[in-house]
Amino acid sequence: MAFIPTASIHEEYTQYVEDGKAALASLGLVVKELEITQCDRTEIAQVLNDCDFIYISGGNTFFLMQELRRTGTDKLLTEQVEKGKLYIGESAGAMIAAPNIEYAKKMDDYVTQTPNFKDFRGLHIVNFYPVVHFKEFPFEEETLAIVQENNQLPLKPITNQQAIAVVGDRISIQSKP
Repeated sequence: MAFIPTASIHEEYTQYVEDGKAALASLGLVVKELEITQCDRTEIAQVLNDCDFIYISGGNTFFLMQELRRTGTDKLLTEQVEKGKLYIGESAGAMIAAPNIEYAKKMDDYVTQTPNFKDFRGLHIVNFYPVVHFKEFPFEEETLAIVQENNQLPLKPITNQQAIAVVGDRISIQSKP
């Protein structure tokens, strides 16, 4: 599994990255960390091609999207998903799957981390907008505001105990038992 932790680079709290890798390894998956800011496009393409799954961890949604574009990984990811590769996005990794990420402004400091960020297009591998950490600490107010202010969008709010599963044209929200 290709594990991309890039969104967490500038975050103060990053234990969730190690927890995510450990959870995947506990399932018997071989986790290949792919820090795209430290690799060239050829290496990124090779790892994505060689791995059966792609996992993108959380952090700053806008920094992540900026780096995906800068390295060309955005196009590589889209190609892999179109070929049928399983994509797992956690937090920011889920939000970038949307057609556009501007709706996420309230959750991340995009001005400080990405001062020249102007292109809010997401990967558009889904036709909806995940609202992660819905009503969860420390994002209670932000997620409620996102839902209230973007009610014209097909939003999919999920808590930290839920996941959105997309299989073909079927979209379902799965809850932790």
